[in-house]
Amino acid sequence: MTPLELLRELEPVAEDNLNRHLSLAKPWHPHDYVPWERGRNFAAMGGTDWEPEQSKLGPVARAAMVTNLLTEDNLPSYHRLISDAFSRDRAWGAWVDRWTAEENRHGIAIRDYLVVTRGVDPVALENARMICVSQGVDDPTGTGDHSVLPGVAYVTFQELATRVSHRNTGKVCQDPVADRMLARIATDENLHMVFYRNICAAALDLVPDDTLQAITDVILEFRMPGAGMPDFRRNSVLIAKHGIYDLRQHLDDVLLPVLRKWNIFDRTDFTPRGERIRETLAAHLDQLAKDVIRFEEQRDRALAREAARRDRESV
Repeated sequence: MTPLELLRELEPVAEDNLNRHLSLAKPWHPHDYVPWERGRNFAAMGGTDWEPEQSKLGPVARAAMVTNLLTEDNLPSYHRLISDAFSRDRAWGAWVDRWTAEENRHGIAIRDYLVVTRGVDPVALENARMICVSQGVDDPTGTGDHSVLPGVAYVTFQELATRVSHRNTGKVCQDPVADRMLARIATDENLHMVFYRNICAAALDLVPDDTLQAITDVILEFRMPGAGMPDFRRNSVLIAKHGIYDLRQHLDDVLLPVLRKWNIFDRTDFTPRGERIRETLAAHLDQLAKDVIRFEEQRDRALAREAARRDRESV
């Protein structure tokens, strides 16, 4: 099928899942998740500008919060890409607009929390936002293909990865307000993931080989959409090192559960071409499992060295 023919075939599925989403999504308001009593004016309004000691967040929580927020900030690019992939017609257009409106709340809530609590430098945060949004995101899938199949495969995994990251970030903040806010956001991300996962499942039934190819391409090239943001490498290392989003979670909590849901390795409707693609995917997952063990061994050694250094310095 051409991408246009596929969109038309999948439109009833999109409409059913849009209605399902609307029946399950609970309204919420960002201002209800921000501790406004902690706020005070900055220098431009006669108060005091940000200083590092004002932050109650540790370095890992700050890195994770900023990374999560800057990822949300690139919503204009995501809206453009998903509109191009899904079209602006009927159920597709209604979903794109609803998804965009819900995602926008996430950035509002996180930014208000960070500014009000002085969790991070608001000037540095705004400068980073300007860089991120000015650069935009052109090819988050890494495949160079912006059509519906790689698009829906990518966002299935990415929404689930974002849910994991938000939920674990809330835990390391050591602030029940932040934990509650990020849990609320994670709930949204899970509902979004289910919509995309169901669309991709329907595509697998319609065009099994082509959909599996898109899924495999996305997994082989997977990267989080914030890869171009300032300090991404440093922050992503901290995030992985401290278990907010690491290779183990990527494999065990994101890739494998979705692939099981799609019944990828037990399906019988692939042609010989699809079987070859499935073998490529299986080999990649086997290698990823080995990489997970190597990563965890290296991380454990690094954390042990850091703990030993702290012990020496405390004597």
